Amino acid sequence: MKIFVLGSGSWGTALAINLHKNGHTVTMWTFSADECKRLQRERTNEKLLPGIILPDDIEIVNSMDEAKNTELVVLAVPSFAVAATAEQLAEVLPADIPVINVGKGLDAKHGYCRFSETIRKAMKGQNPVVALTGPTHAEEVSRGIPTAIVAASESRKAAEMTQDVFMNDTFRVYTSPDIVGAELGGAFKNIIALGAGISDGLGLGDNSKAAFMTRGLTEIARLGVKLGARQDTFAGLSGVGDLIVTCCSMHSRNRRAGILIGQGKTVKQAMEEVGAVVEGYYATEAGHMLAKKMGVEMPIVQAMYHVLYENGNARDAISTLMGRAKTHESEEVWITK
Repeated sequence: MKIFVLGSGSWGTALAINLHKNGHTVTMWTFSADECKRLQRERTNEKLLPGIILPDDIEIVNSMDEAKNTELVVLAVPSFAVAATAEQLAEVLPADIPVINVGKGLDAKHGYCRFSETIRKAMKGQNPVVALTGPTHAEEVSRGIPTAIVAASESRKAAEMTQDVFMNDTFRVYTSPDIVGAELGGAFKNIIALGAGISDGLGLGDNSKAAFMTRGLTEIARLGVKLGARQDTFAGLSGVGDLIVTCCSMHSRNRRAGILIGQGKTVKQAMEEVGAVVEGYYATEAGHMLAKKMGVEMPIVQAMYHVLYENGNARDAISTLMGRAKTHESEEVWITK
């Protein structure tokens, strides 16, 4: 199958290699003409994926014209570029060609909507959209380390096509009809991972981090259900699975940035030191605004917004969270005698 991968970052590269392994004809697009020439010449990105070589027959281009003849598109650009790239893609992509989005975040440009909504709007509803999401580090996928992921879509045909195209002996793909829950889990776990990193940077313990992760997941599920997601989705790969891998691994840019902030670096300094896009920073603003819009209480997200965007003190934010009014862990009604 002819597959067009939009994005030459670590995740786009790792997925292009996985698809090539499965025997597909892969073309990879990069936004930068200079980056295109460099990748064509060097066939590697040592900064993001050290030691990983792009196969010679993966074509690297700077033009979207290849989309006119593709059978499947993988959208693997940073969250801030999803809307603009989808609009550009819509000018050349034929109807009915599935678009698989692997970015995680919310579209601040269009009212903090999910990326599948943004892509569907750009395509005028003529192309099925799939969210491919879950606990996946590009560093490990590119090396063939066993990984499991979810292909979520309103279209069962598109989800199962994605499963067939990507799945192999080291990359297991499950399907799900709950694209709402899958996308929200992928977007909001980056916020929680930034906070978990701050906890580590402050020198707090395992208890603190476990509580932060668990209550963070509760907030994500609360908003997700309000927006039409299934509760059980957040107990799966795109929910708790993605949360664990992003909060606990040093592969995670979000966690690494959080550690630096907890150690006293400014937000700007932390992101510059990480040296790549820290998606949780952008997701925090979008998530904060979406929670306000939907009238959903998300105290952890609110605290993260205060630290990242209002120059709030992280230790003070933790004290505020710990000092909140007493409440139940779940929404269940007690039966008392």
